[in-house]
Amino acid sequence: MTIYAICGANRGIGLELSRQISERGDKVIALCRQASDELNQLDVEVLEGVDVGDRDSVNQAAKKLSGRAIDVLVHVSGILISDDLYSVDEDVVRQSFEINTLGPLRVIYELLPNMHDHSKIFILSSRVGSLADNSSGSNYAYRMSKTAVNMLGVNLSVDLKSKGISVILLHPGYVKTDMTQGSGLVEADESAAGLIARMDELGLEHTGTFWHMDGSQLPW
Repeated sequence: MTIYAICGANRGIGLELSRQISERGDKVIALCRQASDELNQLDVEVLEGVDVGDRDSVNQAAKKLSGRAIDVLVHVSGILISDDLYSVDEDVVRQSFEINTLGPLRVIYELLPNMHDHSKIFILSSRVGSLADNSSGSNYAYRMSKTAVNMLGVNLSVDLKSKGISVILLHPGYVKTDMTQGSGLVEADESAAGLIARMDELGLEHTGTFWHMDGSQLPW
């Protein structure tokens, strides 16, 4: 049985990942700020009060998990506040970096003692953070924070490779969730299934790379 820790598990993609992974018989530790009714109905261990924007909150969660092995850490938590060149707000940019970039750094740093040789870390990024793939502009805060988290993932992959820990960036697709206000091209269950397939097949030989949930590798 593989032990997964999923941060941002109370709704959307995180909830669906928790559902599908637990239903196939693996152990899920579901980290979230506040559990949803749907999450509480799953056969998972729920750890509430985890705010990725608050270092003390993440540290307290890590203390509760002290001494417990984590085979796969999946960071899902994030925010999307749409903008364009004429509406971009510096405070929103700062908030986006706080959650989308520093959030994963906090969680991964605090849970590193739980990781071991052959552990895997997956960060849900977005192809909108790809410099080479940007052909539509806008979404300044979200794009910049996701480009930065891609660099975080690559940096971590270099520093953790000697420990046998892989770090891989994943794009979930354009998913119909609350974050996208119901717009999108795929449902959360389809996205989660693709993400799980990537998590199963990708390992240390792929560390520091960026993948679409459909199995295609993405450019930086």
